[in-house]
Amino acid sequence: MPHMNPHPWIFIMVTTWCTFSFIIQPKLLTFITMNPPSSKAPTIPKTTPWTWPWT
Repeated sequence: MPHMNPHPWIFIMVTTWCTFSFIIQPKLLTFITMNPPSSKAPTIPKTTPWTWPWT
């Protein structure tokens, strides 16, 4: 049963996990968000009802 042999894929999985954890993830975490959250209360726009001509 060749699909039960972990030798071909375990090395690829560990290499990918280490690459993501030690190389890619620190680079992604250094970015500053372009739209930081603000402490202002959201403003609710004032809307008026639509007047339909047939009612």
